[in-house]
Amino acid sequence: MNDNSEKFKARNQFPMILSGAFLIILLLTCACDNSEQRKYKPEYGEMPPGGISVYVIGVHPLHNPQRLHEIFGPLAELLTEKVDKASFKIEASRNYEAFDRKLYAAKFEFALPNPYQTVLSLEHGYQVFGKMGDDENFRGIILTRKDANIRTVADLKKQTVTFPAPTALAATMMPQYFLQTHGIDINKDININYVGSQESSIMNVFFKNAAAGATWPPPWYALSKERPILQEELEVKWQTDSLPNNGFVARNDVPDRIVRQVAAVLFSLHETDSGRSILDRMELSQFEPATDETYRPVVDFIKKFDEEVRPIKH
Repeated sequence: MNDNSEKFKARNQFPMILSGAFLIILLLTCACDNSEQRKYKPEYGEMPPGGISVYVIGVHPLHNPQRLHEIFGPLAELLTEKVDKASFKIEASRNYEAFDRKLYAAKFEFALPNPYQTVLSLEHGYQVFGKMGDDENFRGIILTRKDANIRTVADLKKQTVTFPAPTALAATMMPQYFLQTHGIDINKDININYVGSQESSIMNVFFKNAAAGATWPPPWYALSKERPILQEELEVKWQTDSLPNNGFVARNDVPDRIVRQVAAVLFSLHETDSGRSILDRMELSQFEPATDETYRPVVDFIKKFDEEVRPIKH
């Protein structure tokens, strides 16, 4: 364990009792649910009675769909309250593949993609206008059980390692690049299991279904804060370098006045108690302005990853 592990342990000391039954429900929730795909009905460009336009905000699978709505729902409610003649809805996706299909088909007026998806969205009718702050948190972390006999990266050889999805940047690609550059050939030396969500990657390690699991700090902070037994039995063994955090993009046909008002609300959340409460749910200090050029370091990382680790399909 490197010295940075203590920083992660110190942030999550909140007394609660873990329910075994709840954990089972959590894993079932993290599994792919085909009903979500059937229920998806994007609402954009719609003019309901009263001349109020409905704008859908697509959020990439930071969490399972239920948890994502709990975290981002209050933001949609605030935007509906603050933006003139507009109503906002959060659209969750059952996995990264489902979100990618919607984003690249321009089904959302607004979206909060990961940085890799942010870069790709520019080719599908979107523009960057903002991003999550706290870039120091946009890094991969690799969890192991404290009682596991894993001391070095080499100890993961022939073991199962979980990741949320192939295109999860912080939680998959960055940890895989870390392993690849620290003596593990990820294509030969480990058994990779893509499990669909951040929570599932964490819980598979807890239940001893994997020797290690990759995620990124906000889901780990949030889940272990609610269930302290995770802090008792798991540890952050390694962490990667950081990249610019998740982008906030707008489809090119959204009126400029709407984008400006949404940006004003996002960038001022940290200035009020109610706004900070919304940000706290996201384990975030603030949103901040950004442009397409903000994600140049991500473009450079993706190029290295594609050449040195594995080809990226999208």
